[in-house]
Formats: sequence, C-alpha cells, structure tokens
Amino acid sequence: MIERYTLPEMGRVWSDQHKYELWCRVETLVLEAHAAAGRVPAEVVEPVRNAPPPTPERVAEIEETTQHDVIAFLTAWADNTSPRSAAAYVHHGMTSSDLLDTALAVQLTDATDVLLAKADRLVAALRDHGLANRDTIKVGRTHGVHAEPDVWGHRVADLAFAMARSRDRLRAARSAVGVVAISGAVGTYSLIDPSVELAVAEALGLRPADASTQVVLRDGISEWVSALAIIATVCEAIALEVRHGQRTEVRELSEAFGSGQKGSSAMPHKKNPIRSERIAGLARVVRAAIVPVMEGIPLWHERDISHSSTERVFLPDAAITTDYLLDLTAGLVENLVVDVERMRLNLESTGGLIYTSSVLLELVEGGLSREDAYALVQGAAMETWNSGTPFRETLRARAKDSGVTLDEARLDEICRPERYVTNLGPLFDRLAALT
Repeated sequence: MIERYTLPEMGRVWSDQHKYELWCRVETLVLEAHAAAGRVPAEVVEPVRNAPPPTPERVAEIEETTQHDVIAFLTAWADNTSPRSAAAYVHHGMTSSDLLDTALAVQLTDATDVLLAKADRLVAALRDHGLANRDTIKVGRTHGVHAEPDVWGHRVADLAFAMARSRDRLRAARSAVGVVAISGAVGTYSLIDPSVELAVAEALGLRPADASTQVVLRDGISEWVSALAIIATVCEAIALEVRHGQRTEVRELSEAFGSGQKGSSAMPHKKNPIRSERIAGLARVVRAAIVPVMEGIPLWHERDISHSSTERVFLPDAAITTDYLLDLTAGLVENLVVDVERMRLNLESTGGLIYTSSVLLELVEGGLSREDAYALVQGAAMETWNSGTPFRETLRARAKDSGVTLDEARLDEICRPERYVTNLGPLFDRLAALT
C-alpha cells in the first residue's frame, strides 16, 4: 500500500524488516525445541539467538542469485551468526512454508489486534454519537424519498451495531488465521517431530494446524480477508450517510472543516465530503482482495505457490487499508457536524406528507375500508405533491367531498413527529450497553 494510506503501527507489522525479525523468531523457537529434545547440540542455540536479523537489502542482494527468498534469508542470517557453524542447525527438518506460514500467522494476528483496537474506537464513537442524538428529530427516507419521522440517533445506532458485529467477526477470524504449521515438506512430520510444532505454537500464543500439507489451507485467511471487507463496507455505509447528508439540497450533516482548509481549487465556496469519499473509494480496495485470496484455497496437490504472490500484495494492502479506514471513519464520526435545525426544516418541507401512514390507519380505525382510506389519503397527498398546498388542507377538502368527518384534535396528535419515535427507548438502552 502506498505511504499516503499507511499508518505507522500497521506499516511496521508488514515491513520487510519486521518480517525477517519474525522469521528469526520462528527459526529460533524451532531450534530451541530441537535442542530441548536433544536432536541438535544445545550450544548452537545461543549464537543463533544472538545473531541480528539480516537487513532487507542484504536478503534482496542474495536473492538476486538464489531466486529463493527463504534461502537468501537463511544465508544472510548465517552471515550474522558467530560462529557461523551454529547456523547449520537452523531450519532443521523444516520446509520453507513451515517458516512462511507460521510467521504469516503472527503477522495476521498482530495486524488483527491493531484493527480490533481501532474497531473498538469506532464502535464507541458511533455509540456515543447515537446516544447524543437520540432526540434529534429528522425525516426518515426510503428510496431517497421522505417517509416517516425518525431520529438521527436511530440511524447511527444501526451503524454502531453493524460495526460491532463486524468487529466480532474479525475477532473470530483471528483464531482462524492464528495457526502454526511446522510439519515438513508435505506435512507428514517426516523430518521433524510434532512436538516442535506444538512448542512453537505455545510460545507464539497460537495453535497448531489441525492438518497441513506443505501449507495451511487458505480458507482461514479467506475468512479473515472477508471480515476486513465487511468492516470496510460498513465504514463506507457510514460515509455514504454523511455524503448524502452533506449535499447542498439536504445540508443536515457535514464533515469538520478546519481553519485554512480548501474545498476546491476553482470554487472557493466549496466544502466537500472528501473524507467520506475517500472512505468509499478505499473500501473498494479491500473488497477487491476477497476473490484473489479465496482463489488460493485450491492449490495443486500438497502445494504450489500460486497463492504466494497474491498474498504478498493483498494481505498487507487489505490490512493497511482497513486500518486507515477505521481511523478515518472514527475521526469522521467523532467530529461530525449535525445541523439539528436543518433536519427539522427538511422534515417539514413536504407540508405534512410524512404523516400519511398514521392518517391512513386513523381513518381505517374510524370505520373506513382500507381501500377507501388509502384512496382518500393518496389523493390528498398527490395534490400536495403537485400544488404545494399543506397536506392537512388537501386532506380536509378531500374528506369533505367524500363525506368523511375528520377528528382535527386527533390529527393534531398524530401529525406530531415525536409520536413516531416513542417506542425507540429499548433500542437506545441496547445501544448504551454496547461495548
């Protein structure tokens, strides 16, 4: 991922230097397990443990000749080992994927922990914003058209619970990728005892693979990427709400606009939802990882490397982009500007059409058939749409023409927006309990 969207902590997880540090750690744990079992000389452990990880530049230089990254790493690390002869026992009984998949499991779980912390922040931001706006009356929209009165906190609560569920999916996916496989060339433990795999897994806080060939089957990694894609898409749903709310014709929501910020190089009046649009664009990047990574599940027999190049690109990019999205979306919510007065004006802008559902039921409960009541209310509503005459006036005229008596006091009650949201108390209780 380009530097523009890479935050330091997640960038460190996926850096080449950190990768080689993890490779050294895994190889050292294997060597220690061998030495504890008496399979290699105990005196080689300390020199290997003390050998500094090779630099990415040195590994790349050797790989130009070997055309094999693990061999290049082992050679470069051996060059840093004193005495160098101790390095002869490194990678003992292992195959490359034992190292690669185990170190990748550590990277994936470390990346997940960074993401979970930021997801917690976003869930909290949504929860608090929703609770703060539990009484902020707005119009609800279906198909983009005014429907019934609602409160802004209700919409935010829906997004808060969605993000909490998405976070919990990622937490479950952490277990799916936290898998150690150190089982040899085709996974039969032919040259390495299963106890080594168990020891390494315990030391890393992970679990041994249920089964592996030369690699761990990629269903767990596919689950993890899918969890990231859902998180990214919920972030996009939040951003889309802001983008719609910031349109000039709506103007109910807006992103924070800092001192000295510029909206357009040509039009000085512009205040654009640039953060929300960036979120929408980057969510596509994360979703794009699902299919290429999932196609790494079917490999030839015990292993091929068609998954390898794909994962080198998509796993870091998906993690880094999701990390950036969570950070950006949390900041968006924490600093979101809500125009309460504009929400009320928009709610009243259709002259009372948002109350047709309650009026319909009131007429049915007063004795009209549903068909007759619907026809009366729809006729009055269409006249309001076309003429701009307030709905109560067109309704009154249509009712008079149809010989229907209206209870004006009752209509005053049902044409009150607060009446529509009185049953949302339990929802906000659940939101307040969300962690």
